Amino acid sequence: MRPPVRDLAGKNVFVTGAASGIGRAVALQAAREGAVLHLTDIQAEQLAAVAEEATAAGARVAVAEAADITDHDAVRRLASLVTDTSGAMDVVLNVAGIAIWGTVRGLEHEHWRSLVEVNLMGPIHVIEELVPPMIDAGRGGQLVNVSSAAGIIAMPWHAAYSATKFGLRGISEVLRYDLRRHRIGVTLVAPGGVDTGLVQTIRIAGVDSNDRRFRRARKRFQAHAVTPEKAAEAIWKGVRRNKYWVYTSVDIRLVHLLQRYFPPGYAAAMRVFSWGAHRVLPAVDDARRSDLR
Repeated sequence: MRPPVRDLAGKNVFVTGAASGIGRAVALQAAREGAVLHLTDIQAEQLAAVAEEATAAGARVAVAEAADITDHDAVRRLASLVTDTSGAMDVVLNVAGIAIWGTVRGLEHEHWRSLVEVNLMGPIHVIEELVPPMIDAGRGGQLVNVSSAAGIIAMPWHAAYSATKFGLRGISEVLRYDLRRHRIGVTLVAPGGVDTGLVQTIRIAGVDSNDRRFRRARKRFQAHAVTPEKAAEAIWKGVRRNKYWVYTSVDIRLVHLLQRYFPPGYAAAMRVFSWGAHRVLPAVDDARRSDLR
């Protein structure tokens, strides 16, 4: 299919999680390319600051409205505001998400549920409310879902997080073909390490974040992570080419190829990866876990 969105000048762009990290970076890059922005995030003050920054860059910010994407009614109201203001979107980017990692013993039920509500049901709410107007408008467009490396491979401690990111990958895989007849492309983003503010506040259930080994591992992660701006560049390049898979770093592309074309090598690598993680991030015992809640 010919790429439906080959430039952003004058295009209606909707971004969740726009107050920080990758969401902020994709919004500001779209601003510089002349897009009409429709931004949301749960953090109202930071969202307002990004809207001001985008306006200063010469963009038109049609909507910048704080909303909780886990609340379907709130997303429905936001979608009505957006479409009443600007009509159908040309690009919808599901970027907002949270990260909680941990072992099966460390994770609590509320961790699993909150991840599903934000990372999976949140994007579903957005798709439910904003994609049908795109279909009705009949001019095509692009849906961008930000998954994760954890939506591809068996990353240690990521069972709950991966459940949501694999789920978003499944939705994207189906919509990739379902929406094709409407000239709406689907892009699935699989970021590896991205150095966002989330790195400093990451929650790992059952792991002492003050442990020296944990802090050292976090520093190593940041040293190899790409910036949100680099991730945003990869995303917009993928959109303009109507690419389905978009990787933000070479390592994730390579391990995905290993998984697909040499499964024994992939399995061996994941065993080593898991073993190493449990050495670097030792779980606290049950007696101490209650003190960390």
